[in-house]
Amino acid sequence: MTDEKKSVPSVSVSYARNGSSTKANALGMRPMQERAYERRGEQYLLIKSPPASGKSRALMFIALDKLANQGLKQAIIVVPEKSIGASFHDESLSKYGFFADWRVEPKWNLCNAPGSDNSGKVNSLGAFLNTDDKVLVCTHATFRFAVDKFGVEAFDGRLIAVDEFHHVSADPDSRLGQHLGAFIARDKVHIVAMTGSYFRGDAVPVLNPQDEAKFDTVTYTYYEQLNGYAYLKQLDIGYFFYSGSYADDILAVLDTAEKTIVHIPSVNSRESTKDKIREVEHIIEELGEWQGTDPATGFQLVKTRDGRVLRLADLVDDDSGKRDKVSAALKDASQKNNRHHVDIIIALGMAKEGFDWIWCEHALTVGYRSSLTEIVQIIGRATRDAPGKTRARFTNLIAEPDASEDVVTEAVNDTLKAIAASLLMEQVLAPRFNFTPKNPQSGPIEGFDYGDGGYDPSKTNVGFNELTGQFQIEIKGMAEPKSPEAARICTEDLNEVIAAFVQDKTAIERGLFDEELIPEELTQVRMGKIIKDKYPELDESDQEAVRQHAIAALNLTQQAKQIALGGGDGGSDEPSANTALIDGVRKFALSVTELDIDLIDRINPFGEAYAILAKTMSEDSLKQVAAAIAARRTSLTPEEAKELAVRAARFKKERGRLPAIDAQDPWEKRMAEGATAFMRFKKEGRYD
Repeated sequence: MTDEKKSVPSVSVSYARNGSSTKANALGMRPMQERAYERRGEQYLLIKSPPASGKSRALMFIALDKLANQGLKQAIIVVPEKSIGASFHDESLSKYGFFADWRVEPKWNLCNAPGSDNSGKVNSLGAFLNTDDKVLVCTHATFRFAVDKFGVEAFDGRLIAVDEFHHVSADPDSRLGQHLGAFIARDKVHIVAMTGSYFRGDAVPVLNPQDEAKFDTVTYTYYEQLNGYAYLKQLDIGYFFYSGSYADDILAVLDTAEKTIVHIPSVNSRESTKDKIREVEHIIEELGEWQGTDPATGFQLVKTRDGRVLRLADLVDDDSGKRDKVSAALKDASQKNNRHHVDIIIALGMAKEGFDWIWCEHALTVGYRSSLTEIVQIIGRATRDAPGKTRARFTNLIAEPDASEDVVTEAVNDTLKAIAASLLMEQVLAPRFNFTPKNPQSGPIEGFDYGDGGYDPSKTNVGFNELTGQFQIEIKGMAEPKSPEAARICTEDLNEVIAAFVQDKTAIERGLFDEELIPEELTQVRMGKIIKDKYPELDESDQEAVRQHAIAALNLTQQAKQIALGGGDGGSDEPSANTALIDGVRKFALSVTELDIDLIDRINPFGEAYAILAKTMSEDSLKQVAAAIAARRTSLTPEEAKELAVRAARFKKERGRLPAIDAQDPWEKRMAEGATAFMRFKKEGRYD
């Protein structure tokens, strides 16, 4: 593998650095916090906001108002793990202009208390409910056990605030999810839910649709957050491949001049050597000459070949005493603004969610992580703003498929998952898309810039609002959502829909490696099925509206990237202008006769991903992946035939005739084949 291949990121995004997201108002609130505080009166509030945007403090403002002005007795803050409890330590908010300070009595921060979650901590929570004290912080586990013991009614009249809300699941086996459903059914608590990634990475929703509909949502996008930073202007995300042992190859992607968190692979993964301690030692040997251990922090001291001494924090060591000392040194509040405190952190299950190291410039993860949520959280470790930090990156180092491996299928799956994560992050990092159908009544919307020529009534227009980070795009034939729920999905949940689509193995395999693919089989049939499965409560017209909005967002981002990067190079050493994606969307719209939904449906959503994969993976491995996928390809299934028959019926309604089996248009021909197969399957009794 050459260094040239290693240098190609799959996503490279640049931002304006206008400083807006770091500026506070008269009450000491940054923009996201102010937006959330405006909705403080809602009984059920969901805050979707990226890491480092200030969700913890936003909750403090909201909770204090609910306690002082909305009649709630107490606030219970629930976090996924003990370390995140530190985010809710005392804060003197009044010195910035707020009416009260945030105070947690030490005995009520149960994240700091000794013992297991299901022991004295549960009794402590029960004791808290019978006091006049106002705030308690505990883990998800402690809270679950407490609800099991005391019942949901014991929490009446209180605020339940759930941090990292994506840990909740509507699955019947999720106790936290079941408890929240019971709280909502009883309707006697307030709930504030906070998350930086509202998709779980599996097929199970966070909440049941009827419960989710009760939440008022505050969304603050990655684009708004990063565009408003003062220092960080470029974020690169890449998946890279290696052969042999990753520890031998790691310096090809690890720059010792960058502050880096290395997440080594799980011992159960194929990338692991099954000896995590030796892996850390090997990385240290690759970095330079070991100089000993700092007695104050427990950090390893490593002298590089150019004479610098790196301070390395080892969080993998099985010696809990050593590991706890290192962990405590990393949390030392007095060192938070000291860039030179530590250079490299090596971790396995730690330093992810809620871990705050503002100087981190590179999150290097070895081996694919099964959850897209985990990847978003890891990337969030590198997206903090800090003086002098202009660029951050995430690297996913993955073992190349090897013909001699018995686990080639697993290797192929890891590759596809890495591509899916990259595609999703591209969407997460982009400005928000608002789509409207083009019609004679269409006109410009105040606050949107329509480019040099301004708004043109004779064309489909692309407007952009720099302040809010939103596109307004006119598309001919675009279906509008009719129900409030469908409108909410099109406004709030397109990334969740896209997450489900890019994780769909059939879609991504065919999109990347099926040379005979007709794009509509993915954009219409496959995406249509995903929408129906995900939102069965929507009627057919609303399902189609959601499908069109989701595929338009995905394909416009991909086409804009291709234009912005000069035909799919996948990035360069020089950061592109902050307007590259915006200009790319505009150029694509201008390059076609008219921007319509049929044109968008005819684009393979995975075309650009393949171009980058071809630059990143060796030719032999790429052929092997293609062959492994081709070997599994099956003929048309009854379910696919049914979907095609539905599309054929819609074609007849629009055109007044059925699709022709001998049509020149490949999509019309495919619909005809599907309709014929559907009739055959139906005759054979293949449908219930």
